Amino acid sequence: MSDFYVRYYVGHTGRYGHEFLEFEFQSNGKLRYRNNSNYKNDTMIRKEAYVSPMILKELQRIVAQSEIMKEDDANWPEPNIDGKQELEIVSGKDHICFTTSKIGSLVDIQNSSDPEGLKAFYYLVQDLKCFVFSLISLHFKIKPI
Repeated sequence: MSDFYVRYYVGHTGRYGHEFLEFEFQSNGKLRYRNNSNYKNDTMIRKEAYVSPMILKELQRIVAQSEIMKEDDANWPEPNIDGKQELEIVSGKDHICFTTSKIGSLVDIQNSSDPEGLKAFYYLVQDLKCFVFSLISLHFKIKPI
């Protein structure tokens, strides 16, 4: 498989310290997941798993279909006190790294300087989060019943 890497981070520093969600997929199939919430003294959740080549292929399809590699974050909102998001993707010889503020709603996207690009980012991130949460819940029981 050619070079392929995806990393997503969203976080902020606030009343409960540095709280964030981060995950990454490496080309060897390694999935790393971290979720740090200090709310009510929660501890950081760290999970690692290896996914099959078929899962990586589906991830590559999701990224390619989003056309995110054609976008540019130059006109996206800068990270602020509310937090930031980062998305890094390496696909073959292409490498992008986006940074923007947290997006509260679609109104934030519509009011931005680049609504089409930010919308592509927003929907890709939603798809990636669903994908990761599905994989994590298949591999691990986060909170036993």
